[in-house]
Order: sequence, then structure tokens, then C-alpha cells
Amino acid sequence: MEILFVSSGNCKNGISPIIQSQGKSLKELGHSVSFFTIKGKGIKGYLSHVFVLKKYLKKSSYDVVHAHYSLSAMTASLAGAKPLVVSLMGSDVKASPIVASIIKIFKNIFWKKVIVKSLDMKTSSKINDAKVLPNGVDFKKFKPIDRKKALEVTGWNPNKKHVLFAANPKRREKNYPLAKNAFDKLKDDSVELHALVDIPNELMPYYFNASDVILLTSLWEGSPNVIKEAMACNSKIVAVDVGDIKKVIKDTSGCFVTDFNVAVFSKKLKQALALENKTNGREKIAHLDASVIATALTNIYKTV
Repeated sequence: MEILFVSSGNCKNGISPIIQSQGKSLKELGHSVSFFTIKGKGIKGYLSHVFVLKKYLKKSSYDVVHAHYSLSAMTASLAGAKPLVVSLMGSDVKASPIVASIIKIFKNIFWKKVIVKSLDMKTSSKINDAKVLPNGVDFKKFKPIDRKKALEVTGWNPNKKHVLFAANPKRREKNYPLAKNAFDKLKDDSVELHALVDIPNELMPYYFNASDVILLTSLWEGSPNVIKEAMACNSKIVAVDVGDIKKVIKDTSGCFVTDFNVAVFSKKLKQALALENKTNGREKIAHLDASVIATALTNIYKTV
């Protein structure tokens, strides 16, 4: 199958690692995947690529065009991309009611199939025929690694415990103040708090394996890959109940779902730090291996 991915090219390394990974898993199934990236921010930046993409599409023929995120999908729609499959990622339908309304209009006119990452997203989007399909995890990359080696790569103090806030603190929706306030309540100098800032994706497995606990405190999420990647590394996790997190980590010893109360979150963090063993998260999410998700995605393509 000839597939074209349309997405933002504004990430530090161009294409989002999540989208790159999905393309890779489709290629491993024997499909041909090409990438068209939009390098420009805001509505103006995306609209400026409509005619560029239209010209690009005239040169090649694709069995399906898959746009990631709503703005990329709108660009692809106006460029005449057909048949068009659209993946909404979370912020599309959670951040702005106005964007959610525009999505509904485009969906009814242009989009053959909409993919959302969780049932919560489907409910929020009010797209009743949306297909729920989370992003897969590259089990070959994200896996348990010797802690000593992981600490050497991260450069963290081997004599202390480490808590990792799994996002950039500057992103308001990631709600860093909750993580920081909960950590401060521990009042434990033997534990250090770190955040993910400008860490290359290929090094992420080392940061998960060097961490004693992974934190996620987002105001909203779809199906956060960082949680599934941490699970694949058998990491302990404390996370708020957003998106599909509860579904992903339920019944996994060492993983806790809590609310936005600082005292409660801090209590769960203390519990997780007290546990010596890693989790069995990897086996709990075997159904989210990238190859399994790629097969399900191929079946969606076939319907359009």
C-alpha cells in the first residue's frame, strides 16, 4: 500500500518521534510510507502549505493519505488529499471548543475516517464513528536497561533516587506545579526531581530506566505515549486520571492513578518510591506493541 503521512515538521528533529515510529512500523509490514511535513506555525503557517501539498499530490499517487493533528488534516483537506484518514492526538479536541467545532465541519465534508487515541477523546470530540486506536510503542527501543548503564548515560547521582517529570515544565497543559509541589512535600534530600527538556528520543529509554518513578500531571491527554513507553521499560508511575491512563496502567503493581490533589499525589509518590522492585508493565501492554497497532491501522486504511 502507498501511504502518505502529512504532519507538522516543527519538532526539534523535524517529524514527531511518534509519527516516525508509526511510519516505521507500517514499513515493516511491507507498506511504502512517504512524509510531507509542514514547517510553519499557526493557521497562517499551515495555510501557506495548501498549494505546496496540492502540487506535491499531483506528482504522485497514494492509496491513502494519513494526516496527524487537526491543522495538518485541514491543510490536506484544502489541498484535495483523498482518501483522507485523520488522527486527532488530544489537544485537538481538549484545548479549544472552537477548534473542536471546526473539526466537526471538516470531518463531515472531507475526512473519510477519524482516529482518536482514547475513548475519552471520542466522547469529547462527539465524533460517534471515530475509531479508537492508541499509538503503539516500539518494544525494540523501549525496554528494561541495566540501571547502572542508564545512570551513566543520564549523568544522575547513583547514590540518590530519581523522579522524572515526563514533559517540559514550560508546557502549561502538562501542569508541572502539581508535580513540583507534590515532590516538595516529600522533604527528602535523598530523592531528586528531573524534567524532560531537549532529550533526544533515542535516549529516552535510558531516562526511564534511570528513574525510580515517572510522573504525569497533565490537565488533559489523549493516550500519552510517554506512559506506555515507561510501561515498556517496567517503570513505576504516578499519574493523574486523564485520557486512557487508568485503562493502560490498571492492575499494574507499582503504578498509581490519582487525582489533582497535591497531598494525595505526594502520598502516592511516596508509596511508589518505597517499592524496591520494578513493575511488570511491559507484559501488561503487549497489545500496544507498534506492530500490533500497525496491523490495526492497515485494516482502517483498507476500509477507505
